[in-house]
Amino acid sequence: MEPQTSFPISQWAEDDKPREKLMLKGKQVLSDAELLAILIGSGSRNESAVDLSKRILSKVENLKALGRMTFKQLTEFKGIGEAKAVTILAAMELGRRRGSEEEVELKKITSSKSVYDIMQPFIGELPHEEFWVLYLSNSNKVMYKSQLSKGGITGTVVDSRIVFKTAFEQNAVSIILCHNHPSGILQASHADKQITKKIKEAGKLLEINILDHLIITNAGYLSFADEGMM
Repeated sequence: MEPQTSFPISQWAEDDKPREKLMLKGKQVLSDAELLAILIGSGSRNESAVDLSKRILSKVENLKALGRMTFKQLTEFKGIGEAKAVTILAAMELGRRRGSEEEVELKKITSSKSVYDIMQPFIGELPHEEFWVLYLSNSNKVMYKSQLSKGGITGTVVDSRIVFKTAFEQNAVSIILCHNHPSGILQASHADKQITKKIKEAGKLLEINILDHLIITNAGYLSFADEGMM
């Protein structure tokens, strides 16, 4: 039996073409597969761009997982060459950056969840570890955030002198520490506890309060303050 052949998008009814559908009805009505098909542009003789997109999405848990895929992983899909892989990666990165910019200016920290909402788009899906610091005003509004260090899969180096140098430069009253665990494990290591203790003790001397330390993953977070570890 010959394999079933999908009609190319150009032969679809006007209302069913993803690009035309977006222009006629708006981007909100398109499925994830249709949006991905627009990025891919074309399929093959036996598979439309939408069918190819559906096949790709069926292999990942969600769009976040798609965003974590590497160039090599994408090109392993039959029908995805270098140009299509680059387009997908660029689109995923733009989406990630857009999410990181959607926070309200000088957003007030009211809970550990509000810290997670700010920082997850920055570090939650990274394949390596990064350590960030949020610098707060006396009303707990974020005045500045800074990447302190960037490391490998299992750790990063933290220089507490830079933490407080920046705090003085920003006239911060308090700070919140954040770093991600690429492994997805929400558990504080001995090193995590030690650096938190070190920075907290230094903060007491300098009259800068360390409010919390969050460990962030793509799916959740651990708050030292919430767990009584501060």
